[in-house]
Amino acid sequence: MKCGRRSFHVQKKTCSSCGYPSAKTRSHNWAAKAKRRHTTGTGRMRYLKHVSRRFKNGFQTGSAKATSA
Repeated sequence: MKCGRRSFHVQKKTCSSCGYPSAKTRSHNWAAKAKRRHTTGTGRMRYLKHVSRRFKNGFQTGSAKATSA
């Protein structure tokens, strides 16, 4: 399961929480609180938390530029 919960319906073969095995995570517009609980920013965001800082610097990569004297 994607969500790690015990909500997989054996006969339907579908998770009531996340919608597994479908590619998209299950969410509904009438469930605003549920969206808030599962949206971006509620987890670790191992990659995304650094993107805004890198964006401000123009996605620089590699080492520092050599200064000509």
